[in-house]
Amino acid sequence: MARKPRIHLPGGIYHVILRGNDGQPVFFSDQDRLSFCELVAEGVVRYGHRIHAFCLMTNHVHFALQVAEPPLAKIVQNLAFRYTRRINKSQRRMGHLFQGRYKALLVDADAYLVELVRYIHLNPVRAQMVADPGAYAWSGHNAYLGLAGWPWLTTDLVLSQFATQRSIATERYRRFVCDSINDGRREEFHVGHNDSQVIGDDVFVQRIYDGLAVKNTKPPTLDRIVSVTCEQLEIAAAELRVRDHRRGPAKVRAVIALIAQDLDGATLKETADYFHRDATVLGRSVVRLRAVGDLRLQEAIDVIKKALAAGGS
Repeated sequence: MARKPRIHLPGGIYHVILRGNDGQPVFFSDQDRLSFCELVAEGVVRYGHRIHAFCLMTNHVHFALQVAEPPLAKIVQNLAFRYTRRINKSQRRMGHLFQGRYKALLVDADAYLVELVRYIHLNPVRAQMVADPGAYAWSGHNAYLGLAGWPWLTTDLVLSQFATQRSIATERYRRFVCDSINDGRREEFHVGHNDSQVIGDDVFVQRIYDGLAVKNTKPPTLDRIVSVTCEQLEIAAAELRVRDHRRGPAKVRAVIALIAQDLDGATLKETADYFHRDATVLGRSVVRLRAVGDLRLQEAIDVIKKALAAGGS
């Protein structure tokens, strides 16, 4: 079954879950957690998104993350790649640290944001790691109470929904969290409503998908992505199938795979098969491409995407 395309809504708030590969730990020490938070802070500056809640568990991570114009995929993949590189170096290991595809659910912020923040911050309690969320250092809960400082964490939006005066809002937030301290898992925060990628009532879900139907045309075919990319980057398509290790064609293949993923034109495996390449190797090239932040190349990619959007499939 084909995977559902990601929903990109500038200004939208997402429940993001990053899980360790095969359920394995992603943090091995508090220093690892601090290192991860440093990278989160750098990402906020680089991509302009906001984080309204977070929780670093042993083998997974939760965020309530509000995107700006850069898509969520770029934010999460850059963070995962850079952190994996650090862990692989410190642990003297190789390979993937996180599962291949992160979970991301678009949230109706008006109806569910405060509940999602509470749900995320209660993760350690549900996991029976602590009895009180305030006893867990690696979430945003204590920052909401004014007891910890994470400069990259945004608390004002959520607290403003409890009261205009911060001290009153903080106390109401604390009671709000305590009211659900014995609650269990809420399935809609993991699969969305009616197995969609959206957390909200039927009206909100329909509005999101109606908007996508108007905004999105049929995804471009892989053949068209290859053609437009080769034209923009001035390389012959035939060169991309040659069995050699030249960096130029390899980089173009990675660009094509990245664009195909972002526009839902083809999966990584489909792109790798198209060029008779190994999907794992191509995948690493795509992750590196996202992490490097080459402004000239990004401008070229943006031009290619606009050309594909204008020209249909």
